Formats: sequence, C-alpha cells, structure tokens
Amino acid sequence: MIFKQFYLESLGHASYLVGSEETGEALVFDARRDVDPYFEEARRRGMTIRYAADSHQHNDYLSGICELAQRGPIELLAAARAGQDYRARALEDGARLEMGEVTFEVMHTPGHTPEHISLLVTDRSRGEAPALLLSGGALLVGDVARPDLLGGAAETERNARALCRTLQEKILTLPDFVEVYPTHVAGSLCGGTIGSRLSTTIGYERRLNRLLAALQSAPDPDAQCLDLKHLPAVPPYWRRMRSQNRAGPAPLGVLAEPPALSVAAFDRLRADGAVVLDCRAPEAFAIHIPGALSVGLGPAFSTWAGTVVPPAAAIILVLDRADDLWEACWQLLRIGYDLPAGWLAGGMQAWRGAGMPVAGITFWSVLELQRQREARRDLFILDVRQPQEWADGHIPNAHFITGAELPARIDDVPKDRPVAVICGTGYRSTVVASLLLREGYEQVASVLGGMQAWQRLGLEWESE
Repeated sequence: MIFKQFYLESLGHASYLVGSEETGEALVFDARRDVDPYFEEARRRGMTIRYAADSHQHNDYLSGICELAQRGPIELLAAARAGQDYRARALEDGARLEMGEVTFEVMHTPGHTPEHISLLVTDRSRGEAPALLLSGGALLVGDVARPDLLGGAAETERNARALCRTLQEKILTLPDFVEVYPTHVAGSLCGGTIGSRLSTTIGYERRLNRLLAALQSAPDPDAQCLDLKHLPAVPPYWRRMRSQNRAGPAPLGVLAEPPALSVAAFDRLRADGAVVLDCRAPEAFAIHIPGALSVGLGPAFSTWAGTVVPPAAAIILVLDRADDLWEACWQLLRIGYDLPAGWLAGGMQAWRGAGMPVAGITFWSVLELQRQREARRDLFILDVRQPQEWADGHIPNAHFITGAELPARIDDVPKDRPVAVICGTGYRSTVVASLLLREGYEQVASVLGGMQAWQRLGLEWESE
C-alpha cells in the first residue's frame, strides 16, 4: 500500500492519497481545491487516481473533489446521506471498496456533520487487520471535531449526541494499533484543543484524549461530555463553504495570471471599489494605502482574509515580494474568492514614489497601553482573541469581541472614544484595527506584543 499525507498549514487541513501497489490505482480523500499535488504524487509513484471521496461537506474550505474529476475518469464517492448536487456513488455504512491489496470500509460517523463518513483502511499485503482510519472530523489528535456548525442549540445537541455515539460505538471499538489520520489538524478551528501532531492512534487517544476518557466513563452513549463553551469563534466565510461544497465547487479551469498593475491602474481599481488587501507584515502597515485591509501573508491569512473581505469583492493586492503572488491567490481561492484583479507592481515603494496619498496606523507597546489606560478613562480596550484565550487571562475592564464576530458587531465599538485593539501578539489586532480604520474610526491603536507581552511583564490581568 502507498500512503501520502498532504498538510496545509494555512487551513489546518490534511488530505490523503492511498494507492495500491498491485493495481497502480489510487484514492484521494478530502482533497483541497488546488489538486496538482495529488497528480504529482501519483505520477511520481507511477499510479493513476481512480477514486476521490470527501468525509463530509466541509465548512472551512472549498473541496477539490470536483476539480479532480475534471482531470480524468475519476469516480467520485460520497456519503449516502450527503445529498450532494454533483454525481457521485453513494456509500452506505459498511460498504467496501476493493483496490488491489487495499480495502476501504465506509463507517458512517455522524456528529461533526450528520452525513460524515470515515474510511477504515486495510492493507491485505500485511494482514487482515485494519491498518489506519481516515477519520475526517470524527476523531482528531487530542480532540474531536465540533458539532455546533450547522444550526442552533437544538441541532448542536443532536449532533453532539450523535458524536458521542459515534465515538463510543464505532471509534472506540477499533484496535489500539490502528493509526488515525484526521482531516482537521493543527491550525484548524474545527476543534478547540487539537494537538500539534498530524496523526495519532486509537490506543493513544483512548488513554490520553480527555473527551474519550469522559465518554468511556459515561453511563450511556448520549451522555453530554463535550465542552462547547470555549470553542473558537467561527469565521464568517465558513457560512458560505458548506452550501458550495454541497453544490460542487465550480471548476477553476485554466487560471489567468493576475496582472502587475501600475500605480495609476491600481488606483483606478481602488477608486472603483476594489478592496486593497495589504499582505505585508503587520509592522509594515504603519504606512499603507488609505482604506487598505492588513492581512499579513502567512498561516492565518485565509482565516482573516475570509473574515474581513466581503464575499463578492474585487481584490487587489499589496505584496512584500512578487513571488508571494500565487501563495496569496491560492489561499483566497481555497476559501471561495475569485482571483485578485491584480497586484501593485513595485509595491509601496512605487506608490510612495509616485506621490500618492498614504495613511498611518498607531502601534502601541503594552507599556504604552498601560500608560494610556492609566491616563485616559475613556479608553476602549478591545480584546479580539478566542473565547478560551479570554478565559485564560485578560485585562480588567477590557471589552471582548472575537475577531470573527467583529465585522457583524462593529457597531458595538464606539466611534467617539479611543480604541486599543489587543490580541495574542499583534497580528489579529492589526487586522481588526485596519478594518476599523476602513470603516471610519479615527482613534485606533494596535497593541504589538499583545497579551503575551502583557502577561510576561507582570501587568495586571484576570482570568475566568
């Protein structure tokens, strides 16, 4: 059996290629939207991709399953309960797919979503015992996937109970030696305490996963052992992903190269309403194009671009380096945005050199925040971290609105008071501060160093 994991740090996402050495066939599981790496791996191994399946209709990214089908005679597989709009073979619980020495057994594992499936994989060249579980969101490293993404309290409770039954009646019945390869891994917001490793085993999780430990001691499968209180806030773009995945994301086709724009052309698009997305580091945003949004290119770029950029916006980019162009493009495409309309040739140096207007942003150190806090009674400290971070420690009298909620709750932030935005280190606070500036707030500061520096310096904080 051939096995390959593909890890995408920017989404906390893992996908998989499983191949048969006997037949040269391969299956791709939970593909991301840019599918070239799967074909490159198959080509390197002398294999042909014959099948593709998704564990569920994802909320956090656009699937590449339909993109794979554009490249050749690949049979698409889907959970029998998925109800997708594209053509795929329906897989019932217990169904088997034989591929040479490799057997896939379908396990209906609801909880994260109602239609969710996992694939139990056996390599018969080694024996008849299962070798690994492609668990999707049914079991994660040190965690389980959240059941609260699809509706209100009643649906969340139904999904949570289904997840408890899945874990007790299906996952925990597997042998300890079975390796577990989840789709949601380190960096994903589909769990609250996902470990940094990219795989685990049933036995390791049985012993050390606190949620599984609670379930094993529970009197019945419906016991509520899942703590949903401090799960990460859901970015607004997630609300668009599941319906698009159910319909089948539109094929990308041949992607055009976003053009390098002169200062004049860039400014014309900006005047026509294009969103200027500044992909430089937060500190570089000290001097920026008026109205730009700061989302530094890196592991968190997809999440925060999807949080602050309107869904149908035309996007134009300010980059540190021209070589960053396609990294930014793919991170946007994976979460459903169109290709950018272009990027600023020569970057901010060209913009300044042409005498174009610039704007600034105020950065404070934590010591400056403390000084301002003592001097100004009207200072509004806005903490935009995740619920668990807030509960672990925050500045007394700070106001808590997660960055994911801020676009919908921006009116909760007063315009007639100075606002200091704080997060963990300064990345998220600069994203939010740039959004406030774009929305007409005038007295805004981003606190570099964030609560990490605040606590290291022993300044006053409290926890829940």
